[in-house]
Amino acid sequence: MLMLIMFFIIALLNGILTSRVRRQEEKIRIREERTHALYQLTRDLAMASAIDEVSNIAVRYIQKYFNLDCAIFLKNDQNQLDIGIQNQTKLAFSENEVSIAAWVFRHSAKAGKHTDTLPSTNFTFYPLAGTHDNMGVIAVEQTGVFTQGEEQFWDAFLSQISGRYEREFLRVAAKNSFILNESDKLYKTLFNSISHELRIPVATIMGASDTLIAQSYSEETRHKLYDEISTASVRLNRLIENLLNMSRLESGRITPHPDWCDVHDLAHKISVNLEHELLPFKLATVIPKEMPLVFIDFGLIEQVIHNLVLNATQYAPEGTQIRLKFYYDNELLTIQVMDRGNGFPADELSSVFNKFYRGKDARAGGTGLGLSIVKGFIEAHHGTVVAENRRNGGAIFTIKIPVKISEMDQFSKQNM
Repeated sequence: MLMLIMFFIIALLNGILTSRVRRQEEKIRIREERTHALYQLTRDLAMASAIDEVSNIAVRYIQKYFNLDCAIFLKNDQNQLDIGIQNQTKLAFSENEVSIAAWVFRHSAKAGKHTDTLPSTNFTFYPLAGTHDNMGVIAVEQTGVFTQGEEQFWDAFLSQISGRYEREFLRVAAKNSFILNESDKLYKTLFNSISHELRIPVATIMGASDTLIAQSYSEETRHKLYDEISTASVRLNRLIENLLNMSRLESGRITPHPDWCDVHDLAHKISVNLEHELLPFKLATVIPKEMPLVFIDFGLIEQVIHNLVLNATQYAPEGTQIRLKFYYDNELLTIQVMDRGNGFPADELSSVFNKFYRGKDARAGGTGLGLSIVKGFIEAHHGTVVAENRRNGGAIFTIKIPVKISEMDQFSKQNM
């Protein structure tokens, strides 16, 4: 009997100890799984590059490890809770539940089902509290109360999600601050440049007009004053056109309207429009005899070449040659504008097409919009434009535009 009792006690103790070991192993396994889950969550959140991605990751992990449907409300730019749900969810919220979410956001305390605050709802609302501010509210359809371990796991989950939201909001705020700062710089640059550019032609027109009205002059003097007024008017009109074109580009309203075009007409139009500016230079136009008709927007391409040739007249030495070359090859229309000026410094080549950019050695006058308009018009044709320095001095702009040619020209090329 004594031995039987001893065996029974030993078996009982062994069962108790085995049960404790198993419970301890289960706790360790659950702890390892939760640690691994937090690691995966942290890793995926770190790789997220937008607020929507953070929301999607949070919803996916909550569904996976807690088996809970959830919805996330985030704050807006006015630091108020946005009623619009940031993630795809089938959950629907009444006005009363939305007001509970707003209360949770304001007080940074949980409320709803299984809490002592506003429990008359099917959802439990938790604040997404970051280090410095409340990012929003997460609502879950929670059927039961969390155990102590689950509560700790849930709090760790919310902490990681809230911290990632906060970092993303700070990143967006820093980016917006940088954009606003750059916009302010651009505004000041544009304002100063336009003020200067407008003042010169307006002052010229006003001065010449007042002189003509106030006194009588010889026909030769009057003709010179008329020329000054005309030149100033052209300069003023060019500035206004550049500003309007840049506005159209930024609003996305530039849509090419292509038609069949003879590049000889383009070259002739440029030489006529820039006749005065080209007087000190030698304009050489190179067009192959077999050049076909091309399908482009004549007005936009004419403006592009106009800006490039005008740019060459401003920087090339007088008496030098400005070369305008056209050719067609491999379904591409290529246009090149070359001069014999000083070219571009190597560190400025990547910036010449930026808005309002003017080189260190740029002459007084101009807004820095001409080349950016060139790039915008060419990209509207799905083409490219590249600025380079010529081997023996000077600059060369190369434009390549995918174009169609007339069926007659295509037939001629196939039979050659």
